[in-house]
Amino acid sequence: MRALTQREILTELEPVAGECVNRHLKMSKDWHPHDYVPWDEGRNFAMLDGVDWEPGQSRLSDVAKAALVTNLLTEDNLPSYHREIAENFSQDGAWGTWVGRWTAEEQRHSVVLRDYLVVTRGVDPVALEHDRMTHMTNGFGAPAAALDDGLGFLHSVAYVSFQELATRVSHRNTARVCDDPVADRMLQRIAADENLHMIFYRTMCGAALDLVPDQAMQAIDTIVENFRMPGAGMPNFRRNGVLMAKHGVYDLRQHLEEVLMPVVRQWNIFDRNDFGARGEQARERLAAFLEDLETVKIPRFEEQRDRALAREQARSASPADPVRSSR
Repeated sequence: MRALTQREILTELEPVAGECVNRHLKMSKDWHPHDYVPWDEGRNFAMLDGVDWEPGQSRLSDVAKAALVTNLLTEDNLPSYHREIAENFSQDGAWGTWVGRWTAEEQRHSVVLRDYLVVTRGVDPVALEHDRMTHMTNGFGAPAAALDDGLGFLHSVAYVSFQELATRVSHRNTARVCDDPVADRMLQRIAADENLHMIFYRTMCGAALDLVPDQAMQAIDTIVENFRMPGAGMPNFRRNGVLMAKHGVYDLRQHLEEVLMPVVRQWNIFDRNDFGARGEQARERLAAFLEDLETVKIPRFEEQRDRALAREQARSASPADPVRSSR
């Protein structure tokens, strides 16, 4: 079968997109960010004769702060994601309806996360605003590999199939480390949205696999091997990412077992028989990458993580330095 152009792929898949949009609208539930924020905890800051933020006002652990800020700044960058999706999908017909609906639903996430953090004084709002300005100014761009063949749609739909699920996992586990029933309810609500978004994209990418197996398989392999979370360029991403990985918010094993493999199995990647030479090569590369992740990279990470956690526990359990204690 000849390779299809992006326009041809979008045209062929639009009926499926229409069905998926209708299913999404039936499954999704309207909700309102203001219902998930404990407004009675709010008070003025110094500019309005109140008190500015101080570290002691936060009830959140360092892990919870890192996870919430990472999740919020990720959601903040919605304008960049909207641009990527709109350019690589279409703004007409069912595609345009989806892009608009998805964007509107996603914006609720940053609204409610910021309101929660500011009202509860969970993090420094000045530092948060500084990081938002930096991250949104830098924006988000697809990996260069996804732009070199004029098939941005296949790379985009493959990427968001994994990314939406990864974000859902991150929000769900962030709820656990916050130790706050209000945050738990809010983050579970956001995670439910992300799951429905993932279902739309996963279904569309599966339809693309049926339509253009080789082209889609190449795109999936490229995305998996070069995957990075959309917040990868934000301030302190490495520090916060390490902290989150060490404490089970999002780590390599979760990435493999809760994100990559469920989606790969849903698409029946390793049992399909409709690939040509290029698709087979891409599938072999993907299989090798996943095996290396499972047998080499994950055990190495977990060994390093366990050593680091053991050192932390040893330091916290050791008696205070008598010299320091006397000062």
